[in-house]
Amino acid sequence: MSLPQPRIRFAEPEDAEILGSLDRATWSPLHAVKPQDREPYAPFFTERFGPRDHIVAELDGGLVGFVRLGYPTPLVANAHVRQILGLAVADTARGRGVGRALVRAAVGQARRQGARRITLRVLGHNTPARRLYEAEGFVVEGVLPQEFLLDGEYVDDVLMGQAL
Repeated sequence: MSLPQPRIRFAEPEDAEILGSLDRATWSPLHAVKPQDREPYAPFFTERFGPRDHIVAELDGGLVGFVRLGYPTPLVANAHVRQILGLAVADTARGRGVGRALVRAAVGQARRQGARRITLRVLGHNTPARRLYEAEGFVVEGVLPQEFLLDGEYVDDVLMGQAL
């Protein structure tokens, strides 16, 4: 018997609290470049990233993941590029295709927006994420060696992308 597939949709304003909790719960030194936020928590949606910049995944009636899609810079000269600026999947939903569905949804949305490329940045030691992105057609386009000092270790910043 196969498990149900996640339902993918745009975030709604009323999802903010749940998404904020999910974001905090999935914080990990595997992908974070800043310390874990402490209370009081900032709003999940901001002036820069609102509900329509987030695609969410639902399983069993609850939100279990999100991907944030935006522009890598405010420059008109690269307005044809979209960037995955965040991806989170609840521990309880791992291994159920949620991350893959969210990445595919982000790529599809970038295409619908007329983008010619989609990019992302991932920490060099985040092997699971790198495997997922590679499986979904992203290739390494550059590496910033030892870009971050995290918990006493220097970590590469890996730039990945694909043409749309």
